[in-house]
Amino acid sequence: MYQKLFSSKNIGSMTVRNRIVMTAMGNHLAEADGSVSESDIAFYGERAKGGVGLVITECACINLKIGKGNCHQIAVDDDKYIEGLKRMADEIHKYGSVIAVQIYHPGRQGIAVINGNTSMQAPSVTECQVVHQPTHEMTKEEIKDTIHRFIQGAKRLQKAGIDAVELHGAHGYMIGQFLSPYTNKRTDEYGGSFENRMRFLDEIIAGVRKECGSSYPIIVRYSADECMGYAGYPELGIHLDEGVKIAKHLEAQGVDALDVSCGIYETMNTSWEPVGFDQGWKINIPAKIKESVSIPVIGVSVIREPEFAEKVLEEEKVDFIGSARQFFADPEWGNKAQEGKEKSIRKCISCLYCMETLMSADMGAAPMACAINYQGGRENQYGDDCLKKDGKGRVVVVIGAGPSGMEAARILAKRKFKPIVFEKNSKVGGQIVYASKPPKKEKTAWLIDYQKGQLDELGVEVKTNHAPTIDEIKALNPYAVFVAQGSNPIMPKAIPGLDGEKVYTPVDILSGKVTLKGKKVGVIGSGMTGIETAELLGSQGNKVTVFEMADEIGPGIFFQNLIDVMGRIAEHEIKLYPKHKLVKIDGTTVTVETTNTNETKNFDFDAVVVSLGTASNKELVEEIKTAFDKVVLLGDAAKAGRIEAAVGSGYKAAFEL
Repeated sequence: MYQKLFSSKNIGSMTVRNRIVMTAMGNHLAEADGSVSESDIAFYGERAKGGVGLVITECACINLKIGKGNCHQIAVDDDKYIEGLKRMADEIHKYGSVIAVQIYHPGRQGIAVINGNTSMQAPSVTECQVVHQPTHEMTKEEIKDTIHRFIQGAKRLQKAGIDAVELHGAHGYMIGQFLSPYTNKRTDEYGGSFENRMRFLDEIIAGVRKECGSSYPIIVRYSADECMGYAGYPELGIHLDEGVKIAKHLEAQGVDALDVSCGIYETMNTSWEPVGFDQGWKINIPAKIKESVSIPVIGVSVIREPEFAEKVLEEEKVDFIGSARQFFADPEWGNKAQEGKEKSIRKCISCLYCMETLMSADMGAAPMACAINYQGGRENQYGDDCLKKDGKGRVVVVIGAGPSGMEAARILAKRKFKPIVFEKNSKVGGQIVYASKPPKKEKTAWLIDYQKGQLDELGVEVKTNHAPTIDEIKALNPYAVFVAQGSNPIMPKAIPGLDGEKVYTPVDILSGKVTLKGKKVGVIGSGMTGIETAELLGSQGNKVTVFEMADEIGPGIFFQNLIDVMGRIAEHEIKLYPKHKLVKIDGTTVTVETTNTNETKNFDFDAVVVSLGTASNKELVEEIKTAFDKVVLLGDAAKAGRIEAAVGSGYKAAFEL
């Protein structure tokens, strides 16, 4: 099974035991001084243990003082870091895997205040349109110093027993800034012509070869297409034809492998994709590079399933399958695939909670987190090795089989408790059932598939179409009762008309209970549920208008996800009205008031959908608390929230019981 996926292949002198590569992703786990932390070692070790053949770490700083991306990032700019790097390498080697450390400088995409700068170094004075930081054009001295730091960083990796170095030239960071005509406007020997734009990277490669020897593997990650069309500038940046030219040039320079990606910050949805991008959507990019060179090519393309990975390898589109988020979601992906346990894989749902938490990490001092794998980044505190097996068969009643209840039941069963799950509906999954219904959201249902499969595998009893009474629960003599019965739509009684015959909730639409086609529909509220319900209605041929009382559409939605969904709803000519507060609904006439001018407006529709959020379902909660000693509220039953809160509360409650 999966013969290609589990065949070994060399990258230069380094043998990789299979074709599975964990590509680099930040995690905010390092110590504040740049040292490798115990959390780093556990995080990467868990991926090697789980079957990843080549682990590539987060991008490490070659200049911690003025070139870091966040405040907890691995550094390689001092010999004092070698010991920690060695311990990390030893952990990876323990499982038969190999490790590369990616080294970089953020350049114009760094944050000046984090680096104690008034401006960021860059090839040219060009402001990144995402982080909007001041930049200054690097002097020749700064260029030479940075090249030297890359070379010395690689030498320290070699001393630490790291198997290979990866030079990060992708996603718009400094090396990529020199490569791209979009960001490199220099008129000296480091800018202008193709050869001049390659010079910065060429000198790094030559220096690493000189310091580390001809046999030390060098991997270059780069964006073979910057996909500037996604930013509205298709004529700018690196296009795939030049990406091929770069690949051939790097092969001639003696690079051992290419790690091919695409995009920069201005087009970051092509680099780390939201849910709207399908599995394999950009595989043509690394495939084109592989056609053009003889050295190995690592390719990424939202690959989640072993069957898909094997097919890509069989068709010789890449030599190695790269992914980062998938191995964050399930570090055991490789082992499960090799053992034929594909249905046990927790597939990444592309929700981008990892990126959201990484980008906010410096404000909250918390590491990056995964919405569906609470253990991710917390292996030392909440990993499987930390689970006590002390349940002794004691019964725990779980009311509700949404993501929180099922996660709790999964962990309880692993701890040798006897969870019994009650679900009032005919299907498990809770709100996830509805969240997976809008266009492009099918991946979200993968979480239900995983959790249900785990409960089946663990022999957990799940009683659907069954809301238990207090007496039924008492008859089971439970050690504890977990209440995970979800939430209900908020329909404020203070607003007249919400009980109208043609006034619906998002659940009415997403569940298929109500089908609208060819109608004029008003949607009140543009949070994620509201905007995705509007998208679904638009895709069904309705003329949709969305009202939002906040100043902008999509309050609270992570910006990458908002860009994704807004791009799709534009196809349906959905009208958007921010700064419009709902006053009342009279039949199907919606009255709103502008929040900036207090102007009252009326809009006539055939139907209205009210999406004002959800509130915890408190049914029987007080009675349950009175009847039982150990009662824990989980997920939306405790506080209405998102997937990550539901899964996390279920995991923690079961872990700590």
